[in-house]
Amino acid sequence: MKISTYKRTNEILDKYNFKIKKSLGQNFLIDQNILKKIVDLSNIGKDTLVIEIGPGIGALSEFILDKCGYLVMYEIDKRLIPILNDTLKDYKNFKLINEDFLESDVQSDIKGLNFKEIVLISNLPYYVTIPIITKIIEDDLPIQKLILMMQKEVAERLSAKPNTKKYNSLSIFIQYNYDVKTLMNVSRNVFYPKPNVDSSVLKLEKRKKYFVNDEKLFFRFVKEAFSQRRKMLKNNLRNFDLKKLEKIFTELNLSLMQRAEELKIEDYINIV
Repeated sequence: MKISTYKRTNEILDKYNFKIKKSLGQNFLIDQNILKKIVDLSNIGKDTLVIEIGPGIGALSEFILDKCGYLVMYEIDKRLIPILNDTLKDYKNFKLINEDFLESDVQSDIKGLNFKEIVLISNLPYYVTIPIITKIIEDDLPIQKLILMMQKEVAERLSAKPNTKKYNSLSIFIQYNYDVKTLMNVSRNVFYPKPNVDSSVLKLEKRKKYFVNDEKLFFRFVKEAFSQRRKMLKNNLRNFDLKKLEKIFTELNLSLMQRAEELKIEDYINIV
């Protein structure tokens, strides 16, 4: 019997007298169709190494294990380790690491595991979504694709396009590194306990790097451009040489009288 039903989930939690910690964002998926769809849309196979963060009691994990070559799981809550070893006992193709992913040496953890591709598939605790993606980028981890369930509002920001309310510096940071696609929206009603917000599943695929001479300067420029959304760029970019910027903007057929959300990522790259 699959883990991801209301009845089975409660049986497992009762068996181990497990008390859910809201501080760890513990909301367990209880809809098998959604879990199956997430894994199907990830297009993984026996030549895929999958990383999962926060497997909980293994609801998503068992669907991944049915399809992948090997699964490396990071679970911060030590109370869940015996539960996972029990619920996933019929599988041999996994390694369970009781650590905070943000503090882990992932390169060391996956050393010696040779697969055609590495994919991260996770139902992320909402409060660590951005730190986790940032770690993957900054540590230059060899993960080609991320399939992530996250708070819908965060997903909308990561996938936002210019001239929309959700488009901001975070949108540019993510889209500078990944091609972003929304795979599906997920109702709060398919979780136990039910969270206060709905979720979305995003696919982030590593993209060919944009050419930028100074990435630190680029991201500082973008951050300051969006520092006050309602103001024009000439007001937000006062820490830069406005005369020089005005010349560059004119050459690019742009204006400092525009607002930050009107510029595409390519515009920011050309400016810097």
